[in-house]
Amino acid sequence: MSLPLNALTAISPIDGRYDRKTQSLRAVASEYALIRYRLIVEIEWLRTLASEPEVADLDALSADADARLDTVLEHFDVAEAERVKAIEAETNHDVKAVEYYLRERVADHAELATASEFFHFAATSEDINNLAYAQMLADARDSHVLPQVDEVLNAVRQLADNSASMAMLARTHGQPASPTTLGKEMAVFATRLERQREQFAAIAILGKMNGAVGNYNAHLAAYPDADWPAIAAQLIERLGLAPSPITTQIEPHDFIAEYAHALARLNTVLTDFCRDIWGYISLGYFQQASVAGEVGSSTMPHKVNPIDFENAEGNLGVANALLTHFAEKLPISRFQRDLTDSTVLRNFGVAIAHGHLAYASTLRGLTKLAPNADRIAADLGDNWVVLAEAIQTVMRARGVPGAYEQLKTLTRGQTIDADAMAQFIAGLDISDADKQRLAAMSPADYTGNAEAQARALAARRS
Repeated sequence: MSLPLNALTAISPIDGRYDRKTQSLRAVASEYALIRYRLIVEIEWLRTLASEPEVADLDALSADADARLDTVLEHFDVAEAERVKAIEAETNHDVKAVEYYLRERVADHAELATASEFFHFAATSEDINNLAYAQMLADARDSHVLPQVDEVLNAVRQLADNSASMAMLARTHGQPASPTTLGKEMAVFATRLERQREQFAAIAILGKMNGAVGNYNAHLAAYPDADWPAIAAQLIERLGLAPSPITTQIEPHDFIAEYAHALARLNTVLTDFCRDIWGYISLGYFQQASVAGEVGSSTMPHKVNPIDFENAEGNLGVANALLTHFAEKLPISRFQRDLTDSTVLRNFGVAIAHGHLAYASTLRGLTKLAPNADRIAADLGDNWVVLAEAIQTVMRARGVPGAYEQLKTLTRGQTIDADAMAQFIAGLDISDADKQRLAAMSPADYTGNAEAQARALAARRS
């Protein structure tokens, strides 16, 4: 049985279950987008050639010809892309189909019809494809990934600032540890995300236009006196990219590996964040706003599950599986090239879309969170044992022998309250001033400079 394609019959959940949430990516990461980016490359290559005096057989384009090329691009919609696909069905070649489509669309314009032999001039398919994918990567990063990441990052920063002074029991190995503040722990994630975000944003996106094996063979055969590396660089920079210095038939894709690894690292930090938030929700440190009509369990009516952070973690995992494969596979190509990169590159939008879902889920989850101050304070009040670190450190500093061992005997595996701790402090051979200072300390006071670290996050941005 063959079913029509729609959101229910789509094989990928990106175009099925999550169709509504990923529609904005279609303009940059779909088959339509790839064809459109190829069209841009072909048009800009013609313009670049027409502006080069050494290409003597191609006149400079008139304003009217330039405007017509703009019109072709402006009117390129899904119906026009279907015409390209129809040509591809005849040629069995997707890039050549774009060239033939352009020839069709300018055939009634005398000047461009004459110039149309210079569409795809001296270019191999990979010259067009690598620049098309490079534009896709750049636009996906700058118009979609970074704005979403920045929204998440700003929400984490705000949470860090709002809870900078909220003392909280830390946990190492899942066990009670020296107190911190909720804001400082959020500031750790904000700082980590900032660093990975900046590294991802700084990845140079490269391109090449140097022919069948990267030597400008055909270019130089036609116009031996032209400075083809400079002409190619002019095109690449017009597209907002950086020239790849030396290549085979393909741009080696090393920058795509850098891009994928950088994004995967960012996603990994966000995964760690989502897991910690999940844990804090489980401990009751965060309350989640319930959504009217939403069901947390098919059998347990009371449940408000941390589904946003779970959904984000799952989607980040899928995204990183693909990104890691891109980074490991794409820089490898037999001799001047093989075609194993083609099908891999076509899945780029899938990786970006799963990240898109994850960032949206994380942000949605953060908007539902509210710190549960009573629960956090109660957990601190039940764990006076964490002051053992402070007391034994003062004892050691004052020369009391066996300080660590004494506190270990008192506290390890024991339930210690304020009275037991006060009694122990009173019996120490240290100064009265030290005794008074330690006796006045509670777990909520023992947070070091955690608040200052959380506040410093906001200060660094002001």
